[in-house]
Amino acid sequence: MTSPASPSQAAALPPLEGMPLAVISIGLALGTFMQVLDSTIANVSIPTISGNLGVAPDQGTWVITLFAMANGVSVPLTGWLMGRYGVVKTFAASVALFTFASFLCGVAWNLPSLLAFRVLQGGVSGPMIPGSQALLISIFAPSRRGLALAIWSMTTLVAPICGPILGGWISDNMSWRWIFFINVPVGIVCTLICYRGLIARETPTFKRSIDTAGFLFLLVWVSALQVMLDRGQDLDWFHSPLVVILGIASAIGFVSWLIWELTEANPIVDLSLFKSRNFAVGTLVFCLVYAVFFGGNVLQPLWLQTRLGYIATWAGLVAAPSGVVAVLLTPVFARYSARIDARITGTLALLAFALSFLMRGALTPDVSFSVLVLPMLVQGVAMSTFFVSMITIQLKDVPAQQTPQASGLSNFARITAGGFAASLTTAFWARRESLHQSHLADLQASRIPEWQQALTGLQHAGASARQALGALNQQVVNQAYTVAALDIFWLFGVLSVLMVPLIWFTRRSLAGGPPVSAD
Repeated sequence: MTSPASPSQAAALPPLEGMPLAVISIGLALGTFMQVLDSTIANVSIPTISGNLGVAPDQGTWVITLFAMANGVSVPLTGWLMGRYGVVKTFAASVALFTFASFLCGVAWNLPSLLAFRVLQGGVSGPMIPGSQALLISIFAPSRRGLALAIWSMTTLVAPICGPILGGWISDNMSWRWIFFINVPVGIVCTLICYRGLIARETPTFKRSIDTAGFLFLLVWVSALQVMLDRGQDLDWFHSPLVVILGIASAIGFVSWLIWELTEANPIVDLSLFKSRNFAVGTLVFCLVYAVFFGGNVLQPLWLQTRLGYIATWAGLVAAPSGVVAVLLTPVFARYSARIDARITGTLALLAFALSFLMRGALTPDVSFSVLVLPMLVQGVAMSTFFVSMITIQLKDVPAQQTPQASGLSNFARITAGGFAASLTTAFWARRESLHQSHLADLQASRIPEWQQALTGLQHAGASARQALGALNQQVVNQAYTVAALDIFWLFGVLSVLMVPLIWFTRRSLAGGPPVSAD
């Protein structure tokens, strides 16, 4: 992975001023906003999409995981594309293709077609975030590049706020298809503004062979592992020949990819970066905690809508405060990031994540909206410090010329970990639900008089015998899913605490300049 434009090339491009600067900055911010928005907007819409397409909610989560997988796999290609065709053309083409793929998602006629178009959408979106960042930096004067990164960083924090709310409102008041259609006008405007305004500033291009074998090995093991995690629960895991085949394919693909990348002269992923202790340990913690964070963001709206009776809009509003807090606190943290050891702020972030999950692990089925919001406020505190702290730790010992490769590798690992976490979380939720339902059934058998009294009460209220039995059984299922969700939140809280000691295996790190966004 190479930088889309070296610092010397960027410096040769004169900065923009006045209205052109403002308009193009907005256009580039829209590109970042769309990509990040589409990573979260579908989260609260999964039950609606699943119901409309006639599939189970756990199958609907493929809409999230396949997008993340395709986006993660495409990121390593970004450096080669920008070096071969130029940053402006690559970014504009990526936005245009993303817009077209969004339209296709909106007209999807069944789940397989929607998933195919989501893979396309994720695959073409790889250059959008690194491209918008590189171009924003290039159009601002060196003395104002902190402002450029602030605009870019704020966009990546605002989009997750808008995603759940917008996705929920559209699902409740319009067709779910509009969560994809809204990208079309935004994408067209972004493409036109950025291409017409920046094409004269195109970066130099050069011909270089692409590591085709490395990319294919990467595609095989990531895809096989993702499908195995998605389908494992439905196919009873390794009792299924298909799951066994996928597991073997992912293992062979990973080992082949690892060997190839370590011996290739121009690897698509520069694994030599892991020689740095800070980068290796920092990336491990970054990916594991992001996986926990992303898994929680997938589970919570599913639980609220399918078991607590929340509509999509309100499920989105529960999650929104975390983004608001992050936006408000990030500038405050950025002011002091150059003077405080990133290990300290990273530890505080992990403890805040842990507290947020443990608070959710203590919830009850009759929990109020205000109580649901409290853990999300704590999560917002964690978000405002965690991403910047971990990237500061990762890049501590990375040479300047390798910073783009390191950032790209970190981004690829993070996105891939998030996709895996979404699949594992929903699978574990279903498995824990089965366990708790079995325990509740045993309890029901041991307390027959109480259950008979409840059945009689429902029948006296006007329900038939079958309706009364169905209502009680539904209560058992809801209780089982709720306890299973609380189990996972507790597990995520414990994992967040266990990650704290790992941070202190890294060397002291201070941010040497403006903070870098998570994306």
